[in-house]
Amino acid sequence: MTKPTHLTDVRLDSLDLHPQLKSGLAEVGLEYCTPIQAQTLPIALSGRNVAGQAQTGTGKTAAFLLATLNRLMQSPGLEGRKPNQPRALVVAPTRELAQQIAADAKPLCEKTGISYTVVYGGTAYKSQQQAVIDGVDLLIGTPGRLIDYHKQHNYDLKALEVAVLDEADRMFDLGFIKDIRFLFRRMPAPDKRLNLLFSATLSQKVMELAYEHLGEPEWIKTESDSVTAEKVREQLYHVESRDKIWLLLHLLKTHEPHRTMLFVNTRRAAEDVTDMLDRAGYKVGALSGDVPQNKRERLLQDFRDDKLPLLVATDVAARGLHVPRVSHVINYDLPQDAEDYVHRIGRTARAGEDGDAISFCCERYVYSLPDIEQYVGYKLSADHPEPSWLTPQDLPPSKRKKRSSGGPDKSRSGRGGGRHRSSGGRRRSSNS
Repeated sequence: MTKPTHLTDVRLDSLDLHPQLKSGLAEVGLEYCTPIQAQTLPIALSGRNVAGQAQTGTGKTAAFLLATLNRLMQSPGLEGRKPNQPRALVVAPTRELAQQIAADAKPLCEKTGISYTVVYGGTAYKSQQQAVIDGVDLLIGTPGRLIDYHKQHNYDLKALEVAVLDEADRMFDLGFIKDIRFLFRRMPAPDKRLNLLFSATLSQKVMELAYEHLGEPEWIKTESDSVTAEKVREQLYHVESRDKIWLLLHLLKTHEPHRTMLFVNTRRAAEDVTDMLDRAGYKVGALSGDVPQNKRERLLQDFRDDKLPLLVATDVAARGLHVPRVSHVINYDLPQDAEDYVHRIGRTARAGEDGDAISFCCERYVYSLPDIEQYVGYKLSADHPEPSWLTPQDLPPSKRKKRSSGGPDKSRSGRGGGRHRSSGGRRRSSNS
């Protein structure tokens, strides 16, 4: 069998992993290291702290899970540790990411006998709470619910051996940084635990956080020439707001995408685009911050199972979703944050595959374009659509109830009414 081109020549079973952990690698499809794994795992397995940066879809989760489980298996744990004192903690910014980490941890934990649970907002409060009280080795969760249970003395972090912070820059973006500091201050000293930080981007604020709470980690960065995945074909169209839906319908018809994520900046836009696509005969779902957790999980599963080929999402879904074989990402609204552009298009071209990222640049969001191009380091390939692509279509009447007027759009992605984000006063995401 030929080794995929996105992998290195370093075999995972050649690393200094616990024999029981090695024996389960093949069963979970792990054979060769990705670049970020090859560079970070030897450091982490030797007990040194790591701050790793790599593009989305490059194996960061497997890197910190293997390092964490190996540490737990090599160590007997703190003497006198109570059941509700977890040995390892993984903090993720969104419930989707926390769920995905737990899904990736499941087969590895089953092989090694390490117990784990995942906690996040929006559902199953009592059952998650009881699992924490009963006690686990590995606790995975979002900041809000982790702190909730901690303040109720359902668990403590005094016996912690491994601390993992995933998508650290997103913690700042969602206003979780005080929560992160709350958790770190209740752990043993940095030199008494293994500290791992992973993210697609590492800002100056994240670096300061790492030096403050993670000791002095070794900084590892892959893909130095580009912050976006190499196999993403990017295209931008300059188009008026009123014509975006017609351009979208034309592209969906001509590209025949297999599995497509469409990103918008507000909940209201998500509703409108979903309604128009539904009227045009497409099976489509909408994912935003106010969608109940059970519906959110059902939508994502239908998307993964190809029952739902189109998923419209605000930036609440831009990170933490591991959906294989996403053929197209369409930025119906150009994001107002340059980093969000990278994370959005990172939903395609994962794990060595290729994909298309198409962006619509209208008069409302054109002001974001210079920041995006400066951040990625190149000019996006831009064009104007052919006039024939923008021909309005006769669509059936909307089945949606008329929206009440006067209320503000409370979607996290839509705050500011089209203005650029300010550096302070960010509101916490409902994902916690």
